[in-house]
Amino acid sequence: MKETVKNILKKIGLYYFLQGNYRNILSSIKRVNYKIQYAKYKGAGFDCNCCGAAYSKFVSDYPTAENANAINTNEVIAGYGENILCPACLSTARERLIIALLKNEIKISNKKILHFSPEKNIYNFIKEHNEVVTADIEPLFYKIIDGKIKNEDATRLSFADNSFDVIIGNHILEHIPDDAKAMQEMHRVLKPGGRAILQVPYSTTILTTLETPEINNPAKQSALYGQKDHIRIYQLQDYINRLQKADFKVEVIDYNNLNAYYKNAIQPNEIFLSILK
Repeated sequence: MKETVKNILKKIGLYYFLQGNYRNILSSIKRVNYKIQYAKYKGAGFDCNCCGAAYSKFVSDYPTAENANAINTNEVIAGYGENILCPACLSTARERLIIALLKNEIKISNKKILHFSPEKNIYNFIKEHNEVVTADIEPLFYKIIDGKIKNEDATRLSFADNSFDVIIGNHILEHIPDDAKAMQEMHRVLKPGGRAILQVPYSTTILTTLETPEINNPAKQSALYGQKDHIRIYQLQDYINRLQKADFKVEVIDYNNLNAYYKNAIQPNEIFLSILK
């Protein structure tokens, strides 16, 4: 019944509008609740580099029951744990990590950037001093972030070769069946010397990447991969190998070398991949 209603709403053009507004209402309610609940923690400790708020404790975020077994059993670094959400603006640990590096290490300015599935906080940060093109295979989900977002399939991009200085695709490749083709396309449209920011959920304890590229069963996907629309869990070294096969140069910056950003409540043990063409 739920899928039938969903399909009807899509056909008449209301689904994405209603879903987007529903998400915004939930986020607004969460922000109000967290601001009240966490008022007692305001002060020194963690700093949000998205909104400037400071708290001694951020909001924990753990996988739901249907996702938890896959995440926990495979020890997946996927953005869950303590101090994940800023109580003031709901920025995530993974957003704050990217913004910290963009502010202090990468420092991009006057660049042309392709931003897939744009996260609000990252998009708002990069658009100030750069030309940003946003894209997604279901762009209507993101119209509220960027009204000009383009409908793009990452495995068949419409852009010319060497179009962008930077590509940002944060946690998107685990959704794409033909991730090799998507990596090749990103490499194609990136300028020589350009940078790609392509963080993914990953594990260092599994022996190989776990995946079923053609799966289309949300319940099984949650059970196997920790989210109803994921089709794989990357083994970290295998993920790096796949990027290198697409002709990217990859350098691992491990968590110990990100200690300057612990104050931003980045996720413990998360690495950052410096990816260059």
